[in-house]
This record gives sequence, C-alpha cells and structure tokens, in this order.
Amino acid sequence: MSVPEDEERLLPLAQRWPRASKFLLSGCAATVAELATFPLDLTKTRLQMQGEAALARLGDSARESAPYRGMVRTALGIVQEEGFLKLWQGVTPAIYRHVVYSGGRMVTYEHLREAVFGKSEDKHYPLWKSVIGGMMAGVVGQFLANPTDLVKVQMQMEGKRKLEGKPLRFRGVHHAFAKILAEGGIRGLWAGWVPNIQRAALVNMGDLTTYDTVKHYLVLNTSLEENIMTHGLSSLCSGLVASILGTPADVIKSRIMNQPRDKQGRGLLYKSSTDCLLQAVQGEGFMSLYKGFLPSWLRMQSGWITHGHPMRPSTALSEEEWNPGHLP
Repeated sequence: MSVPEDEERLLPLAQRWPRASKFLLSGCAATVAELATFPLDLTKTRLQMQGEAALARLGDSARESAPYRGMVRTALGIVQEEGFLKLWQGVTPAIYRHVVYSGGRMVTYEHLREAVFGKSEDKHYPLWKSVIGGMMAGVVGQFLANPTDLVKVQMQMEGKRKLEGKPLRFRGVHHAFAKILAEGGIRGLWAGWVPNIQRAALVNMGDLTTYDTVKHYLVLNTSLEENIMTHGLSSLCSGLVASILGTPADVIKSRIMNQPRDKQGRGLLYKSSTDCLLQAVQGEGFMSLYKGFLPSWLRMQSGWITHGHPMRPSTALSEEEWNPGHLP
C-alpha cells in the first residue's frame, strides 16, 4: 500500500529514497576508506612493477638500477624521494572508481537477487546464490570502472618515471583520460580489463565463501558469539583468502595497464594477459605473481576497520537483511 504524499514528506530521507540514500552513504564511506588506505594501494602498485623482466626487451635499465624494496622501504622511499603527499598520487581516479564500481555492482547484484535468482521457499538467500551473484556483480562493476583503474595505475607510476628521468605522461586526471582516449580510442580505456574482471570475480568468491565459513565455524564450534570479534576474525581470514586468489591477476592487470604503448595505443611489452603471466613467471619466478601481496591484504583489513567489512557496505541493504549468504 502506497504512503500518502503528505505522510511521505515527513519520512526520513533514507526511507523515502532508500536506494539513493544507501548509494550516497556507501559512496561517502568508501571515499573515507580510500583516502585512509590509499598509501597502501600506491605501495602495492610500485611493488608490483619492481623487477619487471619484460622491460629488458626494450633495453630499459630501470629494472637493473632500481633497488629491490619491501613494503616499508618502498613507502619510506616515496616519502623521501618524492614527498609525503605523493603517497596519495592517483587518489582522484581511485575515488571515481569507487563511485562507478560500487554503483555498477550494487545495481547488478540487486537485479540478480530480485529478478534472476530470487530467494528460497524459506525466504533465505543461499550462499551459492550470493557467491555467484557477487562474482557476476563484481565483474560488471569492475568492467565499468576499468578506465578509472587504468588512469589510477598510470598516475601512481608517474613519480617513479620522474625519478628515472622519463617524461611525465599526464598533467592531471582529466588530461590522462583525454590522452588515453585520443591515442587508443574507447578500446584504449579498457586496456587490462580481462585480468581486472578476473581479479574482481576471484576476490568476491574468496571473500564471501571464507567469511561465511569462518563465521559459522566460530559461532558453532567456539564460545564466541556473533559480534564484532567474530566479524573481525572472519574478515581477517576472508581478506587473506581473497588476497591470495586475487593478487596474481592484480599484478598482471597493473603491468598491462602501465606498459608503454605505440602511437596506436598497442602495448609494447605484452600481447595478452597470458603473455604477461608467462613472461613474469619465466623471467622472475612464480612468486613474482605475489608482489604487493602484503599491502593488498593490509588494505583489505584496514578497509574493514574504516567502514566495516571492505566488501560489504555498498550492497547490504540493512542490518536486518544482512546475513552470511548476502553479497558484501
């Protein structure tokens, strides 16, 4: 039954426009989390590019001259060599990405839940539906957000290019979008989309299944009740599994997005995701696929601290509706 117009005006905004309010609040929370954890993301990207074997084919001496650094030394090196604020270089397209990704994922998931999958006869939403729905929604959201990811990765590497004596590619965020579009067309904005959506699917799968499994185990087999402790421990484990599954695709994505290109926008180092994978393993060893793993995992955990579980805020409809088996 519809609410009379006069009564509807008296309702809180969250009740009058629930989806718009939810999207706005989740966007604000995601922005705060992004600003708080972005130095970890920048450090992760720099680590993923360290010792890139494919650069040797172009005669690039950066691979041989750059010292190998861990997470802490990389972050300190950025501060000492480039300046403290450079830890946030590329944060603007990262915020744009959150808006596009969260919106695309939320709309897709809710459509899948309501129009495609539906609830079981007992009104429960099974875990397998959440996992499949979460993976599909993550893929759609990540595909839509790929141009912002591309600009973010390239801007994160600008400071390193300057230190190596290379010319800067962009004057700012909007110049980056315009330049990539001019050189590679619409297709150029989606460079690296294949490993990008693979990462999104793997992260969503690992996060959802692990979170649900660990929380159920803790509640049923220990003295812990369902509270912030169980949510925290479950998130710790789910973030670890999600990082283990998603980091190789993340490394490949970052390298494809950052590779030099010809005037037609074609990559000079890698022909495809598979080519990038093989070159990394053959030239640097299997563990090169896990460069940047630690800051990636820490970022997921710190994201949970700053605005709840890092994967859940943008799609959980309410505290009453959220339960294990709903998309994060």
